[in-house]
Amino acid sequence: MKKIPLILAIFGLLIISCSDDDPVVDPTPTDPVEVTYTSGSADFSNYVAVGNSLTAGYSDAALFIDGQTNSFPTMLASNFALAGGGDFNIPFMADNLGGATLGGTPLLGNRLILSFASGSPTPTPVSGTGSTEITNTLSGTFNNMGVPGAKSFHLGAPGYGNAAGVEAGLANPYFARFASSATATIIGDAVAQNPTFFSLWIGNNDILSYATGGGVGVDQTGNLDPSTYGGSDITDPNVFANVYDGLLQALTAQGANGVVANIPDITTIPYFTTVPHNPLDPTNPDFGPQIPTLNATFAQLNGVFEYLGVPERAIEFSTTSASSLVIRDDSLTDLSAQITQVLMGGGLDAGTAGVYGYLYGQARMANEDDLIVFPSQTVIAKLNEEAFATLQNLGLPAANAGQLAINGITYPMDDKWVLTPAEQMSVATAHAAYNQTIETLATQYDLAFVDVNAFLTTIANEGIQLDDGSTVTATYATGGGFSLDGVHPSPRGYALLTVLFVKSINEKYGSNLPGVNPLNYKGLYIN
Repeated sequence: MKKIPLILAIFGLLIISCSDDDPVVDPTPTDPVEVTYTSGSADFSNYVAVGNSLTAGYSDAALFIDGQTNSFPTMLASNFALAGGGDFNIPFMADNLGGATLGGTPLLGNRLILSFASGSPTPTPVSGTGSTEITNTLSGTFNNMGVPGAKSFHLGAPGYGNAAGVEAGLANPYFARFASSATATIIGDAVAQNPTFFSLWIGNNDILSYATGGGVGVDQTGNLDPSTYGGSDITDPNVFANVYDGLLQALTAQGANGVVANIPDITTIPYFTTVPHNPLDPTNPDFGPQIPTLNATFAQLNGVFEYLGVPERAIEFSTTSASSLVIRDDSLTDLSAQITQVLMGGGLDAGTAGVYGYLYGQARMANEDDLIVFPSQTVIAKLNEEAFATLQNLGLPAANAGQLAINGITYPMDDKWVLTPAEQMSVATAHAAYNQTIETLATQYDLAFVDVNAFLTTIANEGIQLDDGSTVTATYATGGGFSLDGVHPSPRGYALLTVLFVKSINEKYGSNLPGVNPLNYKGLYIN
């Protein structure tokens, strides 16, 4: 334990003066008060943090020095130092750009900043070439074992830090920088340090990659062999439970105490809530004047939908209010053949009818239950070059192909841009199962438990008010809780999480750590 002076701050002090000649002065200055911080029943002398990007300090779509310095484990370690905690070593990137090379070839992109070049703030990668080279292996041991991109089962995977396997996707570039050997595992390197206290926050990526990819991966529930999973797949809940139990067995084998956190509802983060399902503005001069022609063009197709008994699939744009995107929904029955046949029966030539069947067999307009992923804003209402080429290959003249290849208007938004209700259900089911496992095992292993899920839901729905009267929300860029990638917290968001972790640790182990002041951390990096 350690004694430090705590200066008592006086908030809301109101000085009232009857006149300029009669000032009010506080005659009794406050002396520093000695506060003794204690670890309670825990031992913070050797803290090791295990997890993914959220543990590493990833922010603004990259890992960089300032982000690593503002990670929640770094903040926790600063608190632990007040009560017997030791050094906290971090596998720092080489600079604040975030980009990295593999054998001199660019591999990882730079972090995002807000660029005002276009007249409005736009998230843009910072310029410059990152000086981090993946093959320049760092020496020593590291207390922050957070590895961006890691799923639960990756923590125990031999070779996950083998630089030779990075290019083939068999290894992780971040772990390759500081793995103890080419065959090392993340959990093995963590346990080898004989931690007296640990944090484990893992599982987010087991569903996140599926969700951010618009559900293009596979829900692997029922498949107990993670070696067969794709990068955007959902991990089977039983696999997750067995892996998580094994991780805790390893971390607690020598009597270490620790804290674990559950997984947030990822559908509440800015990545899924920023782009509306209905962004097509009739006052936009590039869109509004086309609406009558578009509606006339879709009238025949809408008649086919009516004839086939699916009038809810009709495509029509409003001249007075914002219209929804046209999307492809893979959960719908594919009516491509039926649409083609009905249109041909109505006198349309086979080629054109086939194109309409191909385009709109699983199309509908988006609704408020659909989540449009953040990067889609860069392609909405833009020409889909791939679709343009495909339509030309189907025999359409370039002019016609161009008219039918506008993303979200004439060409249904690809599945990767939309997380549909059916896909959200897959995410929600796995999410609930993972969190039940985490909470149950936290109790079984007698560990501190942090309900990050409930906390971040509160930020999204209500916001968190700070001491200065400001409120941290999940609003993109301006809310203060999340960074520019729409997934990872800002420094202030990480600080709020640290406060939550400290509260749970104090309650479980009887420590009296002070936490951190979120106001001391940025709500957004501004260059």
